[in-house]
Amino acid sequence: MNETLMHRLVMGALVVYVVAAAIPFVPGAEIGLALLLVFGAQASPVVYAGMVGALLLSFGVASFVPLPMLAWLADRLLLKRVARFLAELADTPKPDRARLVSSKLDGRLGTAMLRNRYVVLAILLNLPGNSVLGGGGGLAFLAGISGLYSPWWYLLTVTIAVAPIPLAFLLIGS
Repeated sequence: MNETLMHRLVMGALVVYVVAAAIPFVPGAEIGLALLLVFGAQASPVVYAGMVGALLLSFGVASFVPLPMLAWLADRLLLKRVARFLAELADTPKPDRARLVSSKLDGRLGTAMLRNRYVVLAILLNLPGNSVLGGGGGLAFLAGISGLYSPWWYLLTVTIAVAPIPLAFLLIGS
């Protein structure tokens, strides 16, 4: 293979990885780990950039999804409580959404989690079994539709949260 063709293959694979990992319930982190295991440390920067890109893509797409449409879809799927909450969230201005979500949470733990939502998101992104919540793509999508996350602070959170595994591979060199 020549270098140009190899470069195109790698870039094409990266685009497919980013798009796939951005989709809720697709195991993007596991795909990234498999890439690290197969290609070793030299794939670390690509896997890291791909996962950060996937989480940003999911977050960005979700920020443009109209909440009333999601509420309608949830209603059609007979998720009545979810539909009511999404409709209420849609009617609430973004600055007041944290207060609305806080009113729905029970006790001090829920309020503390909301107050530290960026830390909670970083932990959830690294928690085994987060696929129940949609995996990284699903969590990013939920963060995007909620309107509770500032894009810049979200970017900082994601860049830190995604770093441990690719960084470990890069430092260990395997």
